[in-house]
Amino acid sequence: MSSSDAGARGRRAWLRAVLLAGTAASLTACGFRMVGREPMTFSRIALTGFAPRSPLRQALAEALQARGLTVEEDPARAELVLQALADARERSVVATTSAAQVRELQLRLRLRWRTHTPSGRELTAPAELVLARDMSYSENMALAKQYEEEDLYRRMEADVVAQLVRRLAAVRI
Repeated sequence: MSSSDAGARGRRAWLRAVLLAGTAASLTACGFRMVGREPMTFSRIALTGFAPRSPLRQALAEALQARGLTVEEDPARAELVLQALADARERSVVATTSAAQVRELQLRLRLRWRTHTPSGRELTAPAELVLARDMSYSENMALAKQYEEEDLYRRMEADVVAQLVRRLAAVRI
């Protein structure tokens, strides 16, 4: 290896470092930041208004507890109350055959919610999260399609929980 090759490599390494530093500086200047865990401004939350034994409520409670929050049963003991105004699983037929057999379904998970303090001061206006998934259907595989439907609902619940936790991180008490 000649000294000119070593010098060229050194200049390229230096140029690469300068470009990376410039890129990083411009990204931070425009407000970009890596996605991470936002700190919550509260430590105790109450989940109200959910249907009895709601899988969405259970998944949300587990996600909040994993972030170190305490999920209170009594809203008076919480710093923040997340009230579910609607928690529903919906299923509708999208396509049928000429013999009126179902061929395609649409599954929807709907959560309408708001947050407030235990004293009633509204922190976020009512908002709604709706997720929809299409699913093919066949009477010949009814049991398998039932399992697939439950799996799709679980995935949608996980997505709603992730979105809701990100939105809760923005709530300031």
